[in-house]
Parts: sequence; structure tokens; C-alpha cells
Amino acid sequence: MLLFRLYGMQAVKVKYKDRQKYICYKGYLNFASFLQCVGRKFDMPMLDVKVYDESKTEVDEGVFEFLLNKQDLGVLEICSSNEDDGVSSLASYSGDSEGDSDDTIILQHSTTSMKRIEDCSLSRMIESILKKKPGGDRVLSEYARTKSLTDGRRRDMVNILVAHMTSEHGTRPSRRVKEEYAKGIITLFPNLANPNSKLGYEHYYSAKGGESGFLAWTLKYFQRKTLDRQKRKSRTPLPKVTPCFTIIQPFIYILIMFSGDPKADQDPVQYKNDSMMTENQCCEAIALMKHTTDEKVIKDQMKQTFHYRQNMVHDSKKASDIFTVFTRFLDITGLIEQDFRLMFGDATSSKFLEKWPKDYKQKVLKQSRCLPQTSELQHLILNVESTSDIEEGWDGDISSVLLLIHLLPPPHGHKRPGKLSARQACDHLVKFLQVNGTSIQDHLDSIKESHQPYLLACGNTKHVIHNYFIVIDKHAMPCKSPNSLIACDELFKAHFVFGTSYHEDLDQRRVNLERD
Repeated sequence: MLLFRLYGMQAVKVKYKDRQKYICYKGYLNFASFLQCVGRKFDMPMLDVKVYDESKTEVDEGVFEFLLNKQDLGVLEICSSNEDDGVSSLASYSGDSEGDSDDTIILQHSTTSMKRIEDCSLSRMIESILKKKPGGDRVLSEYARTKSLTDGRRRDMVNILVAHMTSEHGTRPSRRVKEEYAKGIITLFPNLANPNSKLGYEHYYSAKGGESGFLAWTLKYFQRKTLDRQKRKSRTPLPKVTPCFTIIQPFIYILIMFSGDPKADQDPVQYKNDSMMTENQCCEAIALMKHTTDEKVIKDQMKQTFHYRQNMVHDSKKASDIFTVFTRFLDITGLIEQDFRLMFGDATSSKFLEKWPKDYKQKVLKQSRCLPQTSELQHLILNVESTSDIEEGWDGDISSVLLLIHLLPPPHGHKRPGKLSARQACDHLVKFLQVNGTSIQDHLDSIKESHQPYLLACGNTKHVIHNYFIVIDKHAMPCKSPNSLIACDELFKAHFVFGTSYHEDLDQRRVNLERD
């Protein structure tokens, strides 16, 4: 390779793939600086690259400065890791065809080169985090412009990195993790390193004499705030269950009849089958589900992507997209039931349908007779007690569920404007749509604001229903059965599957019940 002098500067001719350029420098050029210049010149990552001379012999840090002083250096060729095999084969074939030479020792991974690779990897990690997070681009652009950071930008950078660290490694990351973030900072931003310290990054993190540094201090502040939130949350009164009156349990558990917290029966092994699936694999499964008509394939792929879907449900930014990503909820029945079984198991899933007709239905009816009788309440009681065809109103099963709302105590204190009666609260649980009147799509279009899940019963009359739908966020999902009790069971399960809460007026009754 040609080395020339021009206005006091020197240049090295470098080749990468089919491009060849000069790397100009003034004064002393070490191997690490040379690699950084190459990365900028060819706009390529320098995580794992090798340098070869014209004889296809690898050039490392130990011989670079020696070769730089040669007048006939020639062209240095840069190869990334995925290209290395091809170059290595050329190198092994070039020159004499004698096998290994006794006076040549090739060190594939020297300590220095491994350290350089590690530093480059950490640098790329920090850069990637900053590019993806709001405010990170301003940090990168300010350093590129001024080769330093103001105190405000430095605080922004530290806050972004600590937030990422805690989301990936928990609120108490290991010492190694904190050191890697600190080392990555000064590798990406060399001018931020402390030249007077041993490692250069101690002002960002140091474990000596107790943890210190910008990362450590910000992390401790974050830990204190998290602990304060947990303490405030722990002071909230827990739901109280009165064993002598089994039907009046916390509202959310009454509705699904789990005899306690359904999460207690949750088997975490059941819904981690897809935890090893990459995001690309999940996206491929989602694309397959959107275009196939094979119901068995759809249900199998829904099972495989369950963990991915639950992450979406509990991500406030992605939760609203659940029905645009998993569109088959809107035309394939049984998917809510399948997700619920993955969450809580088969035994818990079947409790409502097993216990309600035999145990709880009669208890609800008995307690309802003791309430002050209104026309609405009397009508529901008659429908539950009826042994013949009902002429008006809901059938006996759904009427018994609606009676439950009348049993729950109303809000304490004065009745505030906008609070609903028990009859009106029932309308937030199930709505009737006459098949010869408004279409389902017209009903969805008429929704002015997002409501919590409710049943949409479609039929000629309330006691003759052809189909039930679960409506969530202006989307209608078909229930697997026209049976009203099975539809109610599926509605209650949808609250868990999609991470939703009950309507404000229903939930207020639950809160008052827990307080009592």
C-alpha cells in the first residue's frame, strides 16, 4: 500500500468490498484510531472486523505501527466477520504451499482484540438505546457537533440508560451490567472519559467504597421512588371476604365464581410455550393466521403467540392494537376460552358453568326475594323461577346473573350526578339488538366512546336470542354458543384475557362491597 505525505499529512489506502479509499491522518495513528476512521469512512459497524495486507496476512495491533512505517505497505483490506472465512481461505492458500510454518504463530483472538471487540459491542449497545428512545437523538447530535455534552444532555442520557437498564435487568441490576453501561458510554463518547482515572468511566459508575457515579446515583433514586410506590400500594385495604355469606364475595370473583382469586390457580408453565419464539417468528405466525382459513392452524398459532399477545395487552402503547394484529378474534369462536385456559388451567375455566346452575343461582334467587321489591327486580325473579316459556324479558339464566347486580350495595353517601341505578347498571352488562332492526355494524358505529366489555344479544326478542357477541372498543367478537350462561362465562373471561376492567358503575359496586 502507498504511503504519501501531503501538507504534513499522511494517508493509508484501504479497501472494503469493492470500494477503495484513503484514510488521512496527521501525526501518530494507532490501530484503534485507524479502525474508528475506517468505520466512519465506509459507514460500517466495527464490532468484529479484521485487517489484511496484500499478502492476505492478518494485521493486528502488534504489527500495525511497524507496517505503517514501511514504504511499500500496499492496500489494507478490511473484512467483517461474515466475510472472514473467504479471506482466511485465500490467506491459507497464498504464498508457499507448505502447511504451517514453524516461525509463524497466528493468534486468532488476542486479549487486546477481544477487549476491542467487547468495547465496540458496548458502544453499539449504548448507541442503539439512545437512537430508539425519545431524546436520545439530541444526545448523539450534540456530541457529534461539540464533542461534549452539557449537564442537561448528560442527565438526559443517564436517565434514558437507567430506564433501559431497569426494564431489561430489573431495579437491582448486577455490578457487571452497570460497569458495561458505563464502559459503553466512554467508548461511544471518548471525550466523556476521565483521563485521570484508572478505567476512565468511574464518574459514571464505580463500585469502590460504596457505589457512586451518575448511573449509580440515578439508579438509587429510581429504586427509592419504586419502593415508595410499593409502600403506598401496600397501604390500600385488601378485599375482604365474608365466609358466612358465600354469595357476597368481591364482585369480580362473584361474577366468575372462582371461590377466590383466579390467579391463585394460575399455572405459569401453561402459557410460556412461546416464550422462546423470536419477534420475527411471532410476526410470521400472525401473518399466517390472517390469511389461512384452517381453523385448527389458527388456534394452534394463537396458542403459540399467547405470550407475545399478553405482552401487548399489558403494554399501554400496544393494547389498543390487539384486534388489528390478532384479527381472528373477530371471526373465530373459542379463542377467548383457549387463552383463558392457558392462563388459569382447565379446572378453573370450568368452575362458573359447573357451580352457577347447581349452587349459586338458587342462592341469588333466595337473597333477591329479601330485597325491597321493584318492578324490574320482580320481573327478573319471575323469569328465573319460570318453568315454562318466558313471554317477556331475558331468559332465566341471564336473569339470574342480572339479579346479582341488584344484590350488590349502591355507592355510599349522597347519590352523585351520573350514578346509575341497578337496572341501568344491568344495561352495561348486556344489551339487546333486534335482528330485523339495527345491524351489528350500525350498533358499533353508534358507539360514541369506548366502553368496557359487554354482551350484545341479537335475536327477535330478549328471550329468543340467536347469537351473542362480546363488544370491546367498538369490536364485536362472536361467542361460541347462543346459550346465555355460556355467553356470560365467556364475557367474564374476556376481562382477564384482554386485561380490561368492569364498567365504572359496576366496579363502584365491587369497591363498596369490598369495603363492607
